[in-house]
Amino acid sequence: MPGFELFGDLERQELNDVLDNGVLMRYGFDAMRNGHWKAKSLEKALEEKLQVSHAQLVSSGTAAVSIALAAAGIGAGDEVIMPTFTFVASFEAIMMLGAVPILVDIDDTLTLNPEAVEKAITPKTKAIMPVHMCGSMANLNALKRICDANDLILIEDSSQATGATYYRKPLGSIGDLGCLSLDFVKIITAGEGGAVLTNNPKYALHADHFSDHGHDHIGNDRGAESHPFLGYNFRISELHAAVGLAQIKRLDEFVAIQKKNYTIIREALSQISDLKFRTVPEGGEESYSFLSFFLPDLEISRKASAALKEAGVDGCFHYYDNSWHYIREWQHLKDLKTLYPLSKEVIDGLSYLQTKTFEASDHYIGRNISCLIKLSWTEAEVKTRAELMVKAITSVFK
Repeated sequence: MPGFELFGDLERQELNDVLDNGVLMRYGFDAMRNGHWKAKSLEKALEEKLQVSHAQLVSSGTAAVSIALAAAGIGAGDEVIMPTFTFVASFEAIMMLGAVPILVDIDDTLTLNPEAVEKAITPKTKAIMPVHMCGSMANLNALKRICDANDLILIEDSSQATGATYYRKPLGSIGDLGCLSLDFVKIITAGEGGAVLTNNPKYALHADHFSDHGHDHIGNDRGAESHPFLGYNFRISELHAAVGLAQIKRLDEFVAIQKKNYTIIREALSQISDLKFRTVPEGGEESYSFLSFFLPDLEISRKASAALKEAGVDGCFHYYDNSWHYIREWQHLKDLKTLYPLSKEVIDGLSYLQTKTFEASDHYIGRNISCLIKLSWTEAEVKTRAELMVKAITSVFK
């Protein structure tokens, strides 16, 4: 899955351009750059590749979500609907603005259940944020209909699914705003980084200013720029952007490798009658960065997870007991353990987590195993891995 598996000459050349001119900051120092603007070049490449009008590079995927929310005017006391299965960054980014994350159940896509989303809407709801986990997407047409009917913002978090498409449109380009991560373990990496994607010029302008202390970026003298509104420092460096610029040029190559490896393993696992693959919504094509499947129940899934590890098959995750990606173990969120006082709006808004249960999510996550697909495997290694997986999983049914 991660682009770092195949670092090569292209990444080195882009980095050397930055080191040779000595300008590591994305803004200013025009005369020293020798024409190298890695962040600007990567933004243009993302716009072309992901079919959006505007891409704003920022320091992380987490920052991208907060900036996207801020760009749309979402803040104190506003509710943002998100899934129970994601990364902790999703609720962290929402809470950073004083907004309230409203967690709702997933379905067999491993993403937001549209019916659960509809039931969670209140007068305080301002946005719906599907998170396209493990390389595949939510039912975006259904979520768009809900947003349109309720005048809500649709914000896609496609951090784990860059390269996937929905009705041939790249994920991240479909909602009002899209967010992606370029961190070290993503399909294309900058080491650290993220991007806000949008076709809305107002949101694009807000993201540009907000991510750089409110600078308006007008003119060639950074010290003379004005500040139309408050902002913060979420800038990406030229070094990180340089790596990302090389990697975006290789996205199609990476997806093709993943699809080949994914297909070999999936065909092998298809012989297991009690195994069912995750549902990909109609019109969707995965990025093939994970192969996700369901087993009959929690007990069998736990045994299968242990059997895979014992067989030496790494990178297969049973998220039910995972502290990073699933609501069950987010005790720090449920107990509101912070270093600073939270607002009354957030404290009151999150009180539902003291009693709320997520039986539908437990049903799916308890039975799910998601296995990453590496770029660096040889075909022989993939076939050996597939054989080991089949043997390990079938052993738990005996």
